[in-house]
Amino acid sequence: MRVLLVEDDVQLAPAVQMALREQGFSVNIVTTGQQALAVVQSGDCDAVVLDLGLPDMEGLDVLRSIRQKQSRLPVLVLTARDGVDDRIRGLDRGADDYLVKPFAMAELFARLRVIERRLGTAHSHLIKIQQVVLDTTAMQVQLAGETLSLSRREYMLLKELMESAGRIKTRQQLEDSLYAWGEEVASNALEVHISNLRKKLPKDFIKTVRGVGYSVAPA
Repeated sequence: MRVLLVEDDVQLAPAVQMALREQGFSVNIVTTGQQALAVVQSGDCDAVVLDLGLPDMEGLDVLRSIRQKQSRLPVLVLTARDGVDDRIRGLDRGADDYLVKPFAMAELFARLRVIERRLGTAHSHLIKIQQVVLDTTAMQVQLAGETLSLSRREYMLLKELMESAGRIKTRQQLEDSLYAWGEEVASNALEVHISNLRKKLPKDFIKTVRGVGYSVAPA
């Protein structure tokens, strides 16, 4: 899942980005409300983590503009404002969830996993297809009860495919889910990851849709 982190705290933003990447999310950072709205307009994110204390505009106004442009785009609000009235205003403006600073990273992870399941076809943190079981909480994959050794990119790629089982994911969609802005991507990187996964998974588990992308059949 591609997460847009809207946060101008120069210490917090990269720390959150790194932590979310380790959890299998592709994370890009912007520091202003106007930048956030431009990214939302371009469609280059699946969910937004929005800090309300931005330098150029009120965060609740950013949220309202997002809802006008993308009514179904999940938005999780981060804020130091812990009053009940502040939380109510955020939810009334269309926030899907609300997390008060300081927050535990594990709680942010859990709330984003809920959003991720809502966007995909999976309904649990355990996704079982044939003999393959992917645990999004433990970040592990088992085949017939045996834990597979996967690189971070391989895990992210398999998670993206299994969470969208039955849907075709294009090459661009998969690359966007693996790499943040500015990361160098070799022309055959995706194919290499797919090839490595296929060596570890049942035959034909990942199907190629020629000229379009890849898919995993639903359970």
